[in-house]
This record gives sequence, C-alpha cells and structure tokens, in this order.
Amino acid sequence: MDAIQQIWQGSGLYQVTGGQIVMLGICLFLLYLGIVRKFEPLLLVTIGFGGLLSNIPGAEIATGDGLLHLTYVVGIESGAFPLIIFMGVGALTDFGPLLANPRTMFLGAAAQFGIFATLLGALGLTAIGVMDFSVRDAAAIAIIGGADGPTSIYVAGKLAPDLLGAIAVAAYSYMALVPLIQPPIMRALTTKAERQIQMVQLREVSKAERIIFPLLLLLLVGMLLPTAAPLIGMLCLGNLMRECGVVDRLSNTVQNSLINIVTIFLGLAVGSKLGAEQFLVPSTLGILLLGIIAFAIGTASGVLMGKLLNQISRQPINPLIGAAGVSAIPMAARVANKVGLEANPQNVLLMHAMGPNVAGVIGSAVAAGVMIMFMS
Repeated sequence: MDAIQQIWQGSGLYQVTGGQIVMLGICLFLLYLGIVRKFEPLLLVTIGFGGLLSNIPGAEIATGDGLLHLTYVVGIESGAFPLIIFMGVGALTDFGPLLANPRTMFLGAAAQFGIFATLLGALGLTAIGVMDFSVRDAAAIAIIGGADGPTSIYVAGKLAPDLLGAIAVAAYSYMALVPLIQPPIMRALTTKAERQIQMVQLREVSKAERIIFPLLLLLLVGMLLPTAAPLIGMLCLGNLMRECGVVDRLSNTVQNSLINIVTIFLGLAVGSKLGAEQFLVPSTLGILLLGIIAFAIGTASGVLMGKLLNQISRQPINPLIGAAGVSAIPMAARVANKVGLEANPQNVLLMHAMGPNVAGVIGSAVAAGVMIMFMS
C-alpha cells in the first residue's frame, strides 16, 4: 500500500498545480497556432513543446541541470542563439532593393518609432500604478514593436530575463499575425489613389556594391554604437557570405542546416521560460497589450513616412511599402504587395517593399543597441 501511495505522490497528476494546468492549455494552443493555423510554425511548435515540458510536474527539465535550462543558459543568457539566427537572416536576405532605393531607409527608421513609443507607454503605466515595470523591463518590452523575434529575445535575455517567455511569445505571435494586423491600418491611413501608385523598376545593383555595403554598415554602426555591433555584425557576416561568391558552402550551411538547428534549440529554450510562476502574472497581460500597440504604431509610422516621402520625392513612392519597415521579413513585404495588388492588379510592390523591410531589420538592431547601452 505504501508503494502505491509513493507512486501516486510521485506522479505528475498528484503534483500538478492549477497554474501548470493553465499553462499546459496555453502551450497546446501555441502548438495549434503553429501546426493548424501555420502561424510562425518553426518557432511556435518548438516554443509550445518546450512549454509543455517545462510545466510537467517533477520533470525538472527546465530547471537545475535539465536539458532545457542548460540550453537556455548556453544559448539565450549568452546571446548566442539570437546572434546565430541573425547571421542566418543575413545570409537569406537580399540587400539589393535597399541599395537600389536608399530612400527606403527612412521608412525602416520611421517604423522603429513604435519601439520608443512603447517604452514611454510602459513607463507611463508604471507611473500611474497600473503595472510595475522597471526601466530595463520597459526597454525589453518595447523591442517587440520592431517585430523582430531574435532581437526581442536578445534584448530580453540581456535586460529582463524573467520576462523572456512572455516577450518571445508576444513577438512571434504578432509576427505571425502580420497579415491580419497590418492591412486595416494600411487601408485606414491611405487613399485608394495612393494604394494604386506604381513605382518605377529598381536599378540593377552591382556585385561590388553588394559586397561593400555590409562592410561599411558594420564599421559605421560598430564605431558609433558598439552595443549594436553583435547583432549588426552577424547580420553583415551572413550577408557577406551570401554575396561574396567564394564561400558558397558556408553560406548554404548558414542558410539551411545551422539556422534550422539553432531554431530548434532557441524555441525549446524560450519554452523553458513558460513556467506558470513566470508567465501567469499581471505583467504578461501588460506585455501582450503593449506589444500589439507597439506593432500598430510601428506600422502606422512607416505608412505615414511613406506618404511624406511620396509628397517630396520626384519619383512616386507607394505609402504601403512603409508598413514593411517593421522587421517581420519577408512577411511584411508580402503583405504590402498583397494590399497593393488589391488596389491595382498591375501594382507589384514586393521588391520595393523589401527595401524598407531590410532597413527595418537594421533599424531594430540599432534600437536594441541603444536600449542595451542606456539600460545596462
């Protein structure tokens, strides 16, 4: 009888808490979004599964010497996983549209306004007693506005590791919901005539420009803002391997095997922070709310900057591409293209939108460097 009682008391059913049951349900919902709805499946499937493991009572896989905790320490606390992901993003990204139309850099920069507006919003909620965020917490939450998952994880790991789970889930959830969140904002801020604007074909970018640009970008940002150098540096390294043409094996590895392996462990490590005691707190609701506001402000800022550039530019600029200034690459560019095609079936904006999309990735990395420099 004692043996049966001991087995029962050692079971997960005996030890499970109400909070863990709720979190198991949330993690199953994340798996549903990734598998059935296909919202960012590469991350939501691994994050959701890691969350399931971390909320099974007695498993201890997300604490102490457990695999998920060790993965978190090695990959997230050190900042290694987000940086490797950024190298993969650089290897997968064509900087050509940005080089062919440098004005789109302003669109990517404008879309980062959501980050700094959300920082002020988080501090404002704390000031009036609605939430209790420190300045470091507010900075980590604000990066969600850049719609860049690896950057959000990198900054949260540096400034607010206790909020990492909620920030990562918010960042990737809103990235996955780009096709639902952005179009209403884009239509509300533009006229049909503006959405119908056709842009001239982009010029051909030389190989020399493609090779020199990542080197100049690294040196410029690194010298002015060293705290942004790790993110920008890995992005530029990946892109240089893509464009130089002499390390195709390395470029192919980074674009495929390496980024896939790291994505698996990154998701599991983030899932290890979805424990009930960390996630089921009032601050999580505040993070989710501020995240969607940040994303909406970033989208609106990019569109409004697009309208301004269209007024002062000799060549027409469709304001829709400003929405691609958030860093959800290439999804935001595809959304801009889709909304443009709805207004004008002859209006192909995809490559034009990739310019601000790439600029948004650079802008979010720079914003992250600013946050880390002032908050560390």
